[in-house]
Amino acid sequence: MNRLRLLFVLLLVTPMLMGQARPRLVPAVSQEEIEIAYSFTGAELMIYGAVLYPGGRVPDDPVDIVVVLKGPEQSVLVREKQQIAGIWMNAAQARFRSAPAFYAIASARPIGEIVDERTAAIFELGTDNLQLSPASANPPEEARRFVEGLADLRRRNGLYVEQSDTVGLTENVLYNARIDIPARVPVGDYSAETFLIQDGRVIAGAVREIRIDKKGFERFIAAAAENNAFLYGLAAILMSLLLGWAAGALFRRF
Repeated sequence: MNRLRLLFVLLLVTPMLMGQARPRLVPAVSQEEIEIAYSFTGAELMIYGAVLYPGGRVPDDPVDIVVVLKGPEQSVLVREKQQIAGIWMNAAQARFRSAPAFYAIASARPIGEIVDERTAAIFELGTDNLQLSPASANPPEEARRFVEGLADLRRRNGLYVEQSDTVGLTENVLYNARIDIPARVPVGDYSAETFLIQDGRVIAGAVREIRIDKKGFERFIAAAAENNAFLYGLAAILMSLLLGWAAGALFRRF
């Protein structure tokens, strides 16, 4: 009976001891809220922090820090155009439930040199490993083609970015990463995920939340368009008519 009780205690304690043996990330961000005004031309977000090792013993083997900034999640409909009878038209489409409007990954070297394909797919490390949750019943090969097409389109628009030389790590303890925020970044809630990787395995992770929002007149216009769509559309039409009439009157005078 005593042996069974001792075995039971060991089974309970072992997971806790194993959990204490893992390092822990303590991340911080330079800005928890980024405000977009009319003069906004982009920003640089700094993610920095420290790695706390059990017992304060820093490993001799090198480690890697990878930072992912993504958000906000949105439903996306992707259409594919084909030339049929000499006319370009939408021939196929696919819908995805949750695709990040913006995705950026920062590391000190290419992701393929840090983790294998399986680990990269599990943790969505890299634009080619995003899990977009398809909502339409496309065949697997066709769905994958749409995923690659969406990622390529957003890469060309500067919304999906991979930076392989923007992470610094000092003595395996202090780290910092820089991520460029483009001027056309969507507003919403973002998550900054930091991963500690050693020998191709993710051994620790941490998340910080970030908010990107408009301010001033831009915020007023965005809120009006979202909360009073009919009045906003009517005001836009009236303003267009007024500006057209004013331009016509001005040209008639000169």
